[in-house]
This record gives sequence, structure tokens and C-alpha cells, in this order.
Amino acid sequence: MAQVQLEGSGLTCVRGGREVFSGLNFAVGGGEALLVTGRNGAGKSSLLRMVAGLVRIAAGRMGLTGGDPERTIPEQAHYLGHQDALKPSLTVAENLEFWSRYLGGAGGAMPALAAVGLDSLAELPAAYLSAGQRRRLSVARLVAVRRPIWLLDEPTAALDRQAQERLSLLMREHLASGGLIVAATHGPVGLDNARELRLGAAA
Repeated sequence: MAQVQLEGSGLTCVRGGREVFSGLNFAVGGGEALLVTGRNGAGKSSLLRMVAGLVRIAAGRMGLTGGDPERTIPEQAHYLGHQDALKPSLTVAENLEFWSRYLGGAGGAMPALAAVGLDSLAELPAAYLSAGQRRRLSVARLVAVRRPIWLLDEPTAALDRQAQERLSLLMREHLASGGLIVAATHGPVGLDNARELRLGAAA
């Protein structure tokens, strides 16, 4: 994975006619994690969705150096949001295989399922998964398809201690391989050297 750096300059976000934040600057490079913190409504999720191409940039610019020049930033990023986006009637493995194909992956589902501790449930319909298991299946997408940018919105939500430790390990491995992480969080995520970007409270 080539050395990458993601930068935002003078970013302004407007949602529902209200300015959420303005003049925001940040930079995060390969091997680094940036924790986006702040009160509810400060724009943490909006910033991640902006990087993911799901929220329009009202002003400012976003740039990526060292990535694939033929692909957009969203095409080089994984976005893990609040919705797990699973089809209940498909098995655990079938759900991951669908997402792997959709995202351009070529490998099978089982290694990624093993990484999140769901390999023993591969043939179980997703409808029977607990909230924590559903979250772990969503995390498996990060492993199944290699992309340099991980955008994680409250990544430890619904995860028990063991699952949080697995996620921390996967995040550290991603950073060690030259990837970068931007995570919106209210609490620790198990990354000791992460930098913090604190957003102001909404009006």
C-alpha cells in the first residue's frame, strides 16, 4: 500500500440549512489515526460522511495524496456507519461475499470472518445475529476488501470487550500496513498514539 495522506482544508458542512461546522482543517497520513470527538451535533458523523462522499462539501476542499489517481477518495475508503446494511435472509458468509464483490474484493469470506470471530456462524442467516455479531460482520468488510482509508463512526458500539479487542488489533494492523483511520468516537478505541480533532458544540 502506497503512503497516503488525507487532508481537509477550510471545510464547511451545511445540513438542513444549518451550518454544522466551518473552516475545518485536518491532515492524517498513512500509519496514523485521527479521533474526531465533540458533543452530539458537533458534526463528527457529518465529517466522516463528507470524506465518504455521502455529504456535500459546502466550502473548502478534500484531497488525497499517494492514493490511486484513477479512483476518488470514497472509492479508496471504507465507511463503517451506524447502519450495518445486512440482508437478513442471506447467511453470514453470503452477506460478506456480496459486499466483497460490490466493493471490488477478490478473496473469499472465511478469512475475514475468522478475523472477527464469526467463521463458526458462516452458514447462519444474518437474521439470527445479535447486535454485536451484526457489528462484527460489518467490520469484516474492512478486512475482506483492502482500502487505505477507514472511516469509523462509533466503531465499538454494540461490541463486547473481546470484540473490541479484536477490532483494536485489526485497526493496529491496518495502521502498521500504511493505512489511515479517521474515527468518530465518544470514548477510547484502543489506539494509544491516535491524535484528536475536537469539533465545537452545535449552536
